[in-house]
Amino acid sequence: MSGLNASLGYFLGGAIFATLVRLLLRKWPRFSFILEFASSFMLVACWLEVQTIIEVGEWAGGLGPDVTVTILFVVLLTHGVICGATGNPNLVILRFLQMEANTLSALLSVAALFLGAHVALLAAGYYWSLELTDMHMIKNLMARECSTSLLVSLLQGFFTECVCALIFHLIQLNLQRRHALIRVPLIAVLLTFFSHTARGYTSAYINPSLAYGLTFYCSGFTWAEYALVYWLGSFTGMTLALFLYMGHIPRIFSKNLLYSQKTRFRVPKGEKKKM
Repeated sequence: MSGLNASLGYFLGGAIFATLVRLLLRKWPRFSFILEFASSFMLVACWLEVQTIIEVGEWAGGLGPDVTVTILFVVLLTHGVICGATGNPNLVILRFLQMEANTLSALLSVAALFLGAHVALLAAGYYWSLELTDMHMIKNLMARECSTSLLVSLLQGFFTECVCALIFHLIQLNLQRRHALIRVPLIAVLLTFFSHTARGYTSAYINPSLAYGLTFYCSGFTWAEYALVYWLGSFTGMTLALFLYMGHIPRIFSKNLLYSQKTRFRVPKGEKKKM
């Protein structure tokens, strides 16, 4: 329990930081890309601690998979409540492809996301070095030799990330106009389900900056191979989801290739008069 209490304090620290940044940026909307930094920092920092609980807590602390899945869901739900639909480079690129963001803001946001992920990695490393609990002491010893999340071949990994990203973004696009009380919990459940189900494959991060912070520094594959799976795979799935949802990609071409604007079924004139 002492290990979980320390983790709870760590999670609260990340949440408070993201909340403060969000409140401060209300006065300076031009610097909204900084929100992406805070969102990425919170997500990666907290997920690294969840990863620690999964890797160490399940066998050293006697914590079952149900506990770790619940913790991950709560983290994702809290992140969604505080930060909304931020913290993912694919979502930034999605808005850019929908012509809802310009090139400069998209580039600044993506750069802020990866910077936030890197700073979170450094912050987590310092936190583990404090060795506040036995779990963190073991994690600190293991930190230099972390376990990769990519447990299958590159082709299987690419396919896993692509399919999971396709399904996730199709659902996310359909939920974007729903109320936050419906959208945020459903997205958290979906991400938790993907992560738990694909744990033996790629962990289905569906987030390039998150994958960068969690597994790119682990041995087993090169950065180019990780990028192929976690960046190109999720980007391909996101692009396919946008194309299937809208019938075209507004930033590239305006003609709808899948869906006609005209009504498919016309009511006969005779029946229309009877009505």
